[in-house]
Amino acid sequence: MGFKNQHKGSSMPEVNLVPMMDVLMSVLTFFIITSMTLTSQKLGNISLPGAEAGVSEQKAPKQLVVGLNKQDQLILENKKVTSVELALKMRSFLTENPEGAVVLKADRELPYQEVMEVLQEMGNIGGDRVSLSINKN
Repeated sequence: MGFKNQHKGSSMPEVNLVPMMDVLMSVLTFFIITSMTLTSQKLGNISLPGAEAGVSEQKAPKQLVVGLNKQDQLILENKKVTSVELALKMRSFLTENPEGAVVLKADRELPYQEVMEVLQEMGNIGGDRVSLSINKN
């Protein structure tokens, strides 16, 4: 009886490592993401305040609001005033309120040059405590 070698080019069986590496990488990614979410939620025994729980220690400074309408008229406390009256009112306000600020609210249809002229006049009286109010829209 002659036994023939049935496997002519017999070779060692090969193990394909690519699927095993894919599974290991997936498991590793899962554990990394899970550990990141668990560690970022807690900071020891520190309880952080919410946004509504905080109290502002700083009070907003008092403001003197000056209006400038389309007709280039100064408005203070719902009354038309002259630049001399505005200057007197600004001086007394800034003297009474050392932390106070003067805010100019000008009509958006006015040319910017006119607004700048009024701001310069107000700035000569109030210095850096004078600002221009803008609308976020």
